[in-house]
Amino acid sequence: MSRDIDYGNLMHQAMRGLIKTVLRDVAKNGLPGAHHFFITFDTGHPDVELADWLSDRYPGEMTVVMQHWFDNLDVGEDGFAITLNFGDSPEPLYIPYDAIKTFVDPSVEFGLRFESAEEEDEVEEPLPDNADEAQDDDTHDARPDAEVVSLDSFRK
Repeated sequence: MSRDIDYGNLMHQAMRGLIKTVLRDVAKNGLPGAHHFFITFDTGHPDVELADWLSDRYPGEMTVVMQHWFDNLDVGEDGFAITLNFGDSPEPLYIPYDAIKTFVDPSVEFGLRFESAEEEDEVEEPLPDNADEAQDDDTHDARPDAEVVSLDSFRK
């Protein structure tokens, strides 16, 4: 009987736990200092909840920014709910942790990238251009200079 340790999936679980811990702290204490997050997620994930007009506009993935204005941050075991402002229109979202593709805090040059097995052979790309359109009232460069940690090297 042969069995392998799936380090790739174990690392992904640990990093999603890190995101959950960070978001729980933000829900309790707010964002400290200059910290802010770019979160790219799969809008086609079956458990993602967002307005129809947003899923129509971003049919594959969307990047949101948590910075100056967000509301109703509720961090759960499997995902988090948040209300963000899209052009003066507050919209509630629910994002499961396993729908997250990238999590970046450019204020400290920290980033995580989660890739599926199908994406292993693809070249890494910068954050999508839609990040400027899908953020709360802040204007930022959608491609921060943060170093993104790819966990593919830990996969078999």
